[in-house]
Amino acid sequence: MAARSLGRGVGRLLGSLRGRSGQPLRGVSARRGAASWLPGRAPAAAAAAAVAGAPPGSYPALSAQAAREPAAFWGPLARDMLVWDTPYHTVWDCDFNSGKIGWFLGGRLNVSVNCLDQHVQKAPESVALIWERDEPGTEVRITYRELLETTCRLANTLKRYGVRRGDRVAIYMPVSPTAVAAMLACARIGAVHTVVFAGFSAESLAGRINDAKCKVVITFNQGLRGGRVVELKKIVDEAVKQCPTIQHVLVAHRTDSKVDMGHLDVHLEQEMASEAPVCAPESMGSEDMLFMLYTSGSTGMPKGLVHTQAGYLLYAALTHKLVFDYQPGDVFGCVADIGWITGHSYVVYGPLCNGATSVLFESTPVYPDAGRYWETVQRLKINQFYGAPTAVRLLLKHGDAWVKKYDRSSLRTLGSVGEPINNEAWEWLHKVVGDSRCTLVDTWWQTETGGICIAPRPSEEGAEILPGMAMRPFFGILPVLMDEKGNIVEGGDVSGALCISQAWPGMARTIYGDHGRFVDAYFRAFPGYYFTGDGAYRTEGGYYQITGRMDDVINISGHRLGTAEIEDAMADHPAVPETAVIGYPHDIKGEAAFAFVVMKDDSGDTDVVVNELKSAVATKIAKYAVPDHILVVKRLPKTRSGKVMRRLLRKIVTGTVQDLGDTTTLEDPGVIMEIMSTYQKYKERQAAAK
Repeated sequence: MAARSLGRGVGRLLGSLRGRSGQPLRGVSARRGAASWLPGRAPAAAAAAAVAGAPPGSYPALSAQAAREPAAFWGPLARDMLVWDTPYHTVWDCDFNSGKIGWFLGGRLNVSVNCLDQHVQKAPESVALIWERDEPGTEVRITYRELLETTCRLANTLKRYGVRRGDRVAIYMPVSPTAVAAMLACARIGAVHTVVFAGFSAESLAGRINDAKCKVVITFNQGLRGGRVVELKKIVDEAVKQCPTIQHVLVAHRTDSKVDMGHLDVHLEQEMASEAPVCAPESMGSEDMLFMLYTSGSTGMPKGLVHTQAGYLLYAALTHKLVFDYQPGDVFGCVADIGWITGHSYVVYGPLCNGATSVLFESTPVYPDAGRYWETVQRLKINQFYGAPTAVRLLLKHGDAWVKKYDRSSLRTLGSVGEPINNEAWEWLHKVVGDSRCTLVDTWWQTETGGICIAPRPSEEGAEILPGMAMRPFFGILPVLMDEKGNIVEGGDVSGALCISQAWPGMARTIYGDHGRFVDAYFRAFPGYYFTGDGAYRTEGGYYQITGRMDDVINISGHRLGTAEIEDAMADHPAVPETAVIGYPHDIKGEAAFAFVVMKDDSGDTDVVVNELKSAVATKIAKYAVPDHILVVKRLPKTRSGKVMRRLLRKIVTGTVQDLGDTTTLEDPGVIMEIMSTYQKYKERQAAAK
């Protein structure tokens, strides 16, 4: 498979992003707003209007082309940004009514070749990864040549242990070069990886392994995070007892500690050392599975979202390049974990496809102190920094001195991801961290979208950026706001359910093993549109601001979690017949979980049961999912048909009971005063304890 250099077509198209005036594409004119939506018009009409009089290659012109002629926009980009074995014959074939999504049909390629081989041919000793290990000042640099050799050895090891094209492989590892090589090794041999966040419990890991029917798990003996040891191998041992499809557990070593090795276990480094550093890549169809990633649903059962090869890779690479103003030679610092989609798209696939140097951050924002991020920026000379509002809010409370202690002059772009960022955190990140000189991009996207969909950049030079607002749709993203009756909400200064009216290459293709659930979750509520599950506000200027989830999913420190999952974890307790969990605003986490539980009369010590419930959630899901508050109540507010009215519980916790809305379906209105009284006494006890 011969790697090709980035071709003339992408040079023309991305080069044309500079426009005839020679100005780089960065911002839309402040007067005009986001070009793919002009208030009061449908997306295609807005695109046509926006392009009228706009110079070729300008943001309005490119947005309009991507909206009106997706094949003409994405086709040349795919042809020239990616390395193909066989060219595609059809750019796209999509139907939102049936949930059918296909891009670059007929094409064949290998993602690992695009991320490794093509760069090794041109600059083998350029740095691919900088592993910022938990211990400060002990970073490790890995070149593209070294990463390719490691990937091939790991790929050959997987093949030796029976992994074939189409098989699923679970990766339960923290951020590390070995974890990245494991992802790329799967891609090289055509296996499908599912990375499970290394903070998940044994039960959560087992559920994902069993749903995906994984053949192999790759893990470490132990993990290190924030100076603490995490017993990863013990968690995997516990999980695989419940996983009949697992044939082997490949164990790498992060520490020198020895762990028990059973009959399934394989010492990964020893096996890799005996394998060849070359491995022929599988030629994969554009729509073959690349990876699965589990995300929370409102039903309580996590769903395995499927991403495929070419479309996902192109979208991750293009958004990485244009949203963050990535330039060759930059050091790109995304501090997300690879267990989440952010780590997939902007730690691994996007940066490596672009030949970038990507930072792998193993530690925490406050280890060994609250200056860790900024000391790392100074030492590694990071140019783009991409992190979560939760961390920003945490560091803000530690004060400015920890930031100003370090030289941050290398930074050009700051990014926010995972949840809407509040104005205070945005201003602090912009003014204190960025010295009011860095571009700050608040990005909106999801596991389902594969890459960034709404962000302040790209746009034309000199465009305004408004605090706490994602603002501008990326090329080919056509947002629509809907009211509760399914009508399009037109104009500006309006809110509604955020939908997208046209397919884009990076979006998920299905839920593994359950396409009906995929259609129901994303295309049933508003037929013909992708429903994001989020609400949004559109300004008079056509900019978008995300207002939060519209379903029973909460966002804890950037981690999406279905309230039903937490309820299910607690419902197994014999003393607890009923539970209801809601999300409420939290000044650090963004949102936190608040649980209302009904206990049986003979349950004994309430405090003991509450602690057992917290332990159950930590064991079944993860520690971050444990509710901050568990309030024992006599009963829950229910409709006459038996449905729990969680919105009323949310109003009690947030202190907005003066506006309860329609309560005519409530079986017994007296339950509200009952719970309010219990909650007030709970707050008084908490205050007294402080």
